[in-house]
Amino acid sequence: MTGIFVNSQNDFGFGLVPKYEKGIDKKGACLLGRVLKRKESPSLKIKATLCNTSYYPFTISNKQRFGFVVEVESLGINYGQVGNNLPPPDKVLELLKSLRITKTRIYDTNPDILNAFAGSGVELIVTVENDMLATLMDPQQALQWVTTRIKPYFPATRITGIAVGNEVFTGEDMTLLENLVPAMVSLQRALAQLGMQQYIQVSTPSSLAVLANSYPPSAGTFTPELITIMTQLLQFLSNTKAPFWINAYPYFAYKDSPTQISLDYALFNPNSGMIDPHTSKHYDNMLYAQVDAVIFAMARLGFGGIEVRVSETGWPSRGDPNEIGATPQNAAIYNRNLLRRQLGGEGTPLRPKMRLEIYLFALFNEDMKPGPTSERNYGLYQPDGTMAYNVGLSALSTGMNPPTSTSTSTSTSSSSISLTSMATKVERMDHHRGLLCWISFCLVAMATTMPPF
Repeated sequence: MTGIFVNSQNDFGFGLVPKYEKGIDKKGACLLGRVLKRKESPSLKIKATLCNTSYYPFTISNKQRFGFVVEVESLGINYGQVGNNLPPPDKVLELLKSLRITKTRIYDTNPDILNAFAGSGVELIVTVENDMLATLMDPQQALQWVTTRIKPYFPATRITGIAVGNEVFTGEDMTLLENLVPAMVSLQRALAQLGMQQYIQVSTPSSLAVLANSYPPSAGTFTPELITIMTQLLQFLSNTKAPFWINAYPYFAYKDSPTQISLDYALFNPNSGMIDPHTSKHYDNMLYAQVDAVIFAMARLGFGGIEVRVSETGWPSRGDPNEIGATPQNAAIYNRNLLRRQLGGEGTPLRPKMRLEIYLFALFNEDMKPGPTSERNYGLYQPDGTMAYNVGLSALSTGMNPPTSTSTSTSTSSSSISLTSMATKVERMDHHRGLLCWISFCLVAMATTMPPF
């Protein structure tokens, strides 16, 4: 196992010494080609926008949140539209605002949604449908797609990502899979031509079935027949600094093996968890273990520095008789506990200091989705705006303990619901800005006199 590193803004690799890029520290701060000693002093965590760059030569990753303004980003949510009774986009936006949700993902480029969300500040990930991949391999077609589907709405509508297809790797169409990376490359070039590549990331959501092995997490490996194209994808993501998106559902693992998998472990409830024998990392929930398995699988292909984000996760509130565990109680517990973790800004055991970004599935129950009953019952809300079940978000703001897997929760009004937490903000007055810049300048001067280490 030795020799495999997870080289990112939070570097871990089987208990070995972190691996650094030249001139870059673990928080992404570069200082005149030398590495600063990493200390937990607040003066080293200054948000780049607080200082004039002529006095502040650090370069800070835009995926970090440094400084005296501490913000816990909201949980994202998937806004599916496979229903004949869903509210119009403007009403959906009102719901999102009432929940203080600032990120959402849609499964197309619906112009009604893109127009309705203009000026809202809500970040949107849009999707290229699977059947468009062959067309978008052509650079001219990709440019036309971006020109007509993205450019008219951007930047008024905060489009931050393009999901190219959905779960392409685990479909049965090999031609579609072969078209995936070329289509992504063409779209990335189109964004660059239009000057939008620094604002919009291109990636593709994959299901957890891309892994041949996920237990323990350190044994994570991709399915052998996917290795060639997966390597091409990871090279693209590494070059463009885009995240690897994974659709991860502990529910499926529990449903398939309810006698072998602890329900509490799947639901984030208190439990003894498991210890990875190769890393000694302790896991108290399945979702984090699944994510870390993906990180290890990427590291085995030489791409340990790519961020992993959960593009979908959730728990159904109803199911067919053979869909064990699909109940309103379990759905409420899973999502409540997940929200609690998100409010704490948690990372996984492998990357504890990198907040795991998660998009919950889903906003609404969608009555026209095919498949088993569970597929139509992942939503927090019914199409009429009533709760499918009470996720207990008011309890999060009052510090109440979450219920166990056998408990129920009381009614909560929509006005009390918030899916985001804003930590205390220290006022940023002009003299504070000047002081911070002065401190930064002093750090630079001190660093130039420090011997290398």
